[in-house]
Amino acid sequence: MLKNYLNQPLDRIRKAAAPHVARVRSWADPLYAQGRARYERLEPRERVLVQIAACFAGLLVLYNFLYFPVINLRESLNETVESRRQDLREAHRLTATYRQLKIDLAAAERRTVPRDRNFSLFSVVESTLTKNLERDRIASITPGAEKKIAGGLTQLSVELKLTNLSLKQLADVLYDIKTLSTPIGISTVHIARRSQDSHSYDVDMTCFALTRSG
Repeated sequence: MLKNYLNQPLDRIRKAAAPHVARVRSWADPLYAQGRARYERLEPRERVLVQIAACFAGLLVLYNFLYFPVINLRESLNETVESRRQDLREAHRLTATYRQLKIDLAAAERRTVPRDRNFSLFSVVESTLTKNLERDRIASITPGAEKKIAGGLTQLSVELKLTNLSLKQLADVLYDIKTLSTPIGISTVHIARRSQDSHSYDVDMTCFALTRSG
């Protein structure tokens, strides 16, 4: 039953193609017969040469229509796979970066100072410096502009210029700022040795604190 069911469409295809097959055979059979007759008239050595040429032609056809397309397809697949791998590595990298940023933001939010009228970063930094430094060592303390950052936070900053410090005084200043109960950070530090005294230094420093916007 199944065989008969499958044979029916095949028979219809054969009947539809029969006129075209007949036309092709009517054109190809004489050419084949002519070629066959010429081949039979060749000397044995010439027949060997024709056979070798036919083999080369067959190999050329196989290379161009089978082997070469398969190689191209393989190279294309390899390039696609490598591109997908690079996309996956980039996605993993971006995911790791996003997670780290979330961790950094959460840590920053925990280290915020109260947002009220009584808090002054300038005053906190100034009082910390004057504990260990004479007034003439503090060249300037300049409040910076408030800066809005991600997560609804605002960054406050002050720029310091300290002059003629010994290494011990510089270490004490950095330690006092980092160990304040108020969470204050140091974003930049530039230290220059004084030309007049190789054991003294001038320091440019930026301190910052984060507070909730509002």
